Amino acid sequence: MTSDTVSDVTDIEQDETRHAFSVTSGRTRGYHRAAVDTFLAAARESFENDVDELSATDVRVASFPLVKGGYSIDEVDAALGRIEDAFAARERERVVREAGAEVWVGEARSEAQIILDHLARGRRHKFARTGFLSFGYRVDEVDHVAARIARYLRDGDALSVEQLRSAAFRMQRRGYREEQVDALLDATIDVILAVR
Repeated sequence: MTSDTVSDVTDIEQDETRHAFSVTSGRTRGYHRAAVDTFLAAARESFENDVDELSATDVRVASFPLVKGGYSIDEVDAALGRIEDAFAARERERVVREAGAEVWVGEARSEAQIILDHLARGRRHKFARTGFLSFGYRVDEVDHVAARIARYLRDGDALSVEQLRSAAFRMQRRGYREEQVDALLDATIDVILAVR
C-alpha cells in the first residue's frame, strides 16, 4: 500500500457541504465527524512525514464518540482498515530494511507460536472469565473464532484481517474477558499483516 492510499483516505473536504464519509440521518448514530477528521489528519501527517507518532496498532484501536449526524461507521471502519494496512506495510519495510527479512519473519513466527500456545488451552477455558454477575464475550462464539485462528496459524487455512476486524461476539454472564480476547485478536492481526 502506498502513501497515496493514506492520502486518498484522509483527504478531508474543507467545504461544509461535502464530507469525507456519508453522514448518518434520523436517529442513526455515527462517528463524531470532528474526532474522525482530526484523527485522519494526524494519520496523514504521520504517514507522509514518515514519523512514528502513529502505528498500525494505534489505528486499529482508534475509537470515536457516537453521535447523531456522525460519519457512517462502516465507511470509517473500512478506511481505518486500509490505513492500518498501510502503516503495517511501512513498519514491515522498515524492519526488513534495517534488520533483515529473517528478523521480521522470526518475530512473526515467535508471536504466532505464543498465540498457538494460548489457544491450546481446553475448550471453554481459553481466556479468563468475568465474575458471576458480570457479562463477557460469549464463550462458544469466541472458541469458534479461536479454532479458526489456530487452523490458520497451524495449517495455513484461510483467514483474513477483515474477518478478524469484523468479529463480533454476543455477551453472556461469566463470559470471556473482553480485553483478553481483543488482545489476542489484535496479536493475530499483527501476525497476518506481518506475513502479507
